[in-house]
Amino acid sequence: MTPRARQAIESAEIIVGYDTYLDLIQDLLAGKVTIGTGMMQEVDRCQAAVEQAMTGKQVAVISSGDPGVYGMAGLVLELVGKYPAAVQPEVCVIPGISAVGAAASILGAPLMHDFAVISLSDLLTPWEVIEKRVEMAAAGDFVIAIYNPKSTRRTSQIETVREITLRHRSSDTPVGIVHHATRSKENMTLSTLDRFTKEHIDMFSLVIIGNSQTYIADGKMVTPRGYRL
Repeated sequence: MTPRARQAIESAEIIVGYDTYLDLIQDLLAGKVTIGTGMMQEVDRCQAAVEQAMTGKQVAVISSGDPGVYGMAGLVLELVGKYPAAVQPEVCVIPGISAVGAAASILGAPLMHDFAVISLSDLLTPWEVIEKRVEMAAAGDFVIAIYNPKSTRRTSQIETVREITLRHRSSDTPVGIVHHATRSKENMTLSTLDRFTKEHIDMFSLVIIGNSQTYIADGKMVTPRGYRL
């Protein structure tokens, strides 16, 4: 959490968010009205936030990581845009620390060159589209960061990612897996492209697959930028 994000939460009268995320900031919620919903109720809670803001309340909609990276910023702006300009509440998107940025710092410096960020969740994006994006990123030798890599329902998609990427880069390509980045249960694992799916991976994991130049040195995953040394 950035200091600016913390300040926004502290100054808000109403805090809106996914129940799990509200639980993570209980120490900041004393004396505040909270509106929480479960998974798949994103539209409902953002609509409630907009309606509260239109009454003049100071409202904070929280996301994990950065609200503009698979977060709620876009949805809030879409909902506000449905109202006449004269009554639209002001929206300020406050950046946080994205999971991909946090995970990269824990692993070392794997994102020093061009990279692609892809979510394997097919709730809002057809799997065929996701699969094509993985293929293109692998063919283009991008470092690939994977959000939502595996759940109790989705177990085979990460294996498909491994198979696709193996068609374009060597089996010993470094892969980093970070669980609970920047949280109390944080841990990381370094593996290789041919073996990484044997490691523990879940919805609290972020996977970073190196490109053809990525290497491991002293326990750190590094993708060279290309500077002359």
